[in-house]
Amino acid sequence: MLRLAMTTDAETFERVREPLADRDIEVGHVRAKERSLRVSGGESSAGDTGDVAAGPEEFAGFDVGLVYPTRLMEGAVVDERLGVPWVNGRDAVVASRNKAGVLARLSAAGLPTPKTTLVSNPVDESVVVDAAEEFSYPVVVKPNSATRGVGVATATDLDSLLGVVDYLNLIHDYRATGDKSFLIQEYLPDARDYRAMVVDGASAGAVERVLDDDALAAGRWKHNVHRGATAEGIALDPEARDLAERAAETLGIDYLGVDLLATDDRLVVNETNARPTVDAATKYADDFYDRFAALIRRTAETA
Repeated sequence: MLRLAMTTDAETFERVREPLADRDIEVGHVRAKERSLRVSGGESSAGDTGDVAAGPEEFAGFDVGLVYPTRLMEGAVVDERLGVPWVNGRDAVVASRNKAGVLARLSAAGLPTPKTTLVSNPVDESVVVDAAEEFSYPVVVKPNSATRGVGVATATDLDSLLGVVDYLNLIHDYRATGDKSFLIQEYLPDARDYRAMVVDGASAGAVERVLDDDALAAGRWKHNVHRGATAEGIALDPEARDLAERAAETLGIDYLGVDLLATDDRLVVNETNARPTVDAATKYADDFYDRFAALIRRTAETA
């Protein structure tokens, strides 16, 4: 049986464990953060327990990893200890995390994206003012490297935009990469928000992220599930499936969540995620786990 190392959260780990076991892939969790990790300095002792890394044997016996750890410093240690190929390695995770870089590559390849400008701090206020002149309000302001909707806001005029920028400058620490850049992006009102899953180049299902009536009445607009939206399984139309597949192909990432925004007259790629959460199997194509397992096996064979 193939052994797969997963560093993703418990929710995804629990969802994939049984379906992959049915396909002769044993899933093991490797804790890569919020603990100590022995780097060097001798063999392990019998007294090493709990949050202390118990030496090389903790990482032994794996054949392949799913996605590189989200914290790159810890990831370097875990990667060295495991010594396995990753379905999505460090380069894929770093590339997808860079929202501006993703949009620049997709736009250069002719794929539709929201109008977006990257601002690299520190800059004078005049730089932000000049960058905002090419947009109509409201605009979306978001950290370039954050996830789960952290730090994302809308600005209705120049004063509120500069206020959001001040907030980002003062309190957002960009812990993932040290990135202090942010995006100014056009706001697409009433856009439907889809997360398409692409596995080995082919669309494998999708969800629509929906806010309930109370949230909408309260003026909320961010559709992140971690912010309270509900993910409902849907069948994407051919245009949306094709766009998600083209995005994954352009980025060269085999296992990718592609976030699409759709209005009555536009369909754009908004972001991508090379560490996508796996939802309930009912929200994906019937052969999702067969394709997922095949990709894992093919990756293991590259070792």
